[in-house]
Amino acid sequence: MSIQVYWHKRDFATQKAERFLKERRVGYQSVDLKKHRLGRREAELILRAAGSLRDAIDMEREAVKSHPIAYTNDREHILGYLIQTPSLLKTPIIREGNTVIIGFDEVRLMALLSAAQGRP
Repeated sequence: MSIQVYWHKRDFATQKAERFLKERRVGYQSVDLKKHRLGRREAELILRAAGSLRDAIDMEREAVKSHPIAYTNDREHILGYLIQTPSLLKTPIIREGNTVIIGFDEVRLMALLSAAQGRP
């Protein structure tokens, strides 16, 4: 089981996700998006997991509202913007293999941990 927690700011949801994993003694890799740029495949995986393109983007922040990503629906443009500026994403992004959870969702995280522990 190799869990990665992507973040760009230590907000409350990111702290909750890290605390949740630590309390259950689950090892994880913390990935600071300010230091680690997303690859194209990682960004595509995150967008696919979000369902809609807008669900992956943190539309609450002023920096996002003033960015061109807030006004386009073109998948390729959004993908390019996210690769260049990953701070536009909602965090935390919790990834285990091809499974991605955006934001802190305790029920989905428990299901992810249960499924991951059942695999060899």
